[in-house]
Amino acid sequence: MLNFAICDDNLNILDKLEKMLDVIFIKNNFEASVSFKSDSTEAMLDYVRSNKIDVIMLDINLKSNKSGLDLANEIRKINKDVYIIFTTGHLEYAMLAYKYKTFDYIAKPITYERLEETIKRLFDDINGLPKKYLKIDNKNTIIDQAEIQYIKRDGMKLVFHTASRDYDTYSSFNKFQDRLPENYQRCHKSCIANLDQIKDVEPVSGIITFKDGSTCDIGPKYKSDLMEVLKNYGNFE
Repeated sequence: MLNFAICDDNLNILDKLEKMLDVIFIKNNFEASVSFKSDSTEAMLDYVRSNKIDVIMLDINLKSNKSGLDLANEIRKINKDVYIIFTTGHLEYAMLAYKYKTFDYIAKPITYERLEETIKRLFDDINGLPKKYLKIDNKNTIIDQAEIQYIKRDGMKLVFHTASRDYDTYSSFNKFQDRLPENYQRCHKSCIANLDQIKDVEPVSGIITFKDGSTCDIGPKYKSDLMEVLKNYGNFE
């Protein structure tokens, strides 16, 4: 069980973060809980001194005589192994935050999706899982490659479809194709499929069904190569 602590001078944000974390823990079957939250830097320090804490989320711009950076510096003296995640609406603090062996930095307002990405990476890091992530834009949006069902071109955008949500970015297939692992196969002029996520293929109707129930078309130009790859891949005859 991992113990999380949160420090923010806004009580509404404290409550919101705790609720989002609880949902993320339950959804992903993570053994974790928020054991402490406070808008006081001194209360946070006292708690860290007396309790086992694995992950701390700190607002940088605290309304206190100590900033989140100051607090992180003191926490590091008490617990050198704790994971620190900074949150703030002030982007200029981002580089300073990494001075304190920061695991991640999340800009406010914090969205559920962005927080979940960070927590997933944190558990991967703790568990030593060799997951690979794909960075899709200059906002540091990353997706676990294994979770992508397919990538679809939609006008000037690319849509990365996962079972939980869609991610989109203004880009082209050419930018990503060489970066994708071998289990990704072009199946249509506007679609690349993750072979590991395919549930069923209907060659006659030209439809691929993925494990989450979503579908995409098979283009005539790509049908022969796709079926040969699937046959050799071992999932389909």
